[in-house]
Amino acid sequence: MTTLSLPVSTERLLLRRFTPDDLDDLYAYQGLPDVARYLYRPPLTREQCAQLLARRTAGTAWAEDGDALAVAVCPAGEAKVVGEVTLKLAGARTRQVEIGWSLNPAYEGRGYATEAARATAGSAFAELGAHRLFARLDVLNTGSVRVCERLGMRREAHLVENDLDGERWGSEYVYATLAREWKAGRA
Repeated sequence: MTTLSLPVSTERLLLRRFTPDDLDDLYAYQGLPDVARYLYRPPLTREQCAQLLARRTAGTAWAEDGDALAVAVCPAGEAKVVGEVTLKLAGARTRQVEIGWSLNPAYEGRGYATEAARATAGSAFAELGAHRLFARLDVLNTGSVRVCERLGMRREAHLVENDLDGERWGSEYVYATLAREWKAGRA
């Protein structure tokens, strides 16, 4: 089974696997309307967070389309989870990997999402053998647009009114980078 080597330390963060003890921290942001609004779903209940956490702590293979790995984002020196970065195997044969992130709004504006996404993207290429890494995001999610641009990803698509968020039609950007581009940008 292919997986990520965790934990990983960055300049200010510790990226690690989720544990059963992370329920309160996970619910603290996954239960917020401000976090859910760009995920095209309602906020998660505490019970839904417990179910999500159980799946994450059980682990997953990294072999078939739809397999996913979630990384807990913790400020260095703290046990508190303030967000997550998720990798989803969108195409096993073509090595297409979707990346996404969520952060507790109390910790936004500090560069944590960019720092965590950069480290996780690097692992997707180096350890998981990704050929292409892409992010799908609501066009109104300006914070995630900035993260994609800081990562050096290019905007490949603008899908207009392609999903319903309750009663609101949402439009989506797709950002991506290839393994060779990622490597060249880091050289």
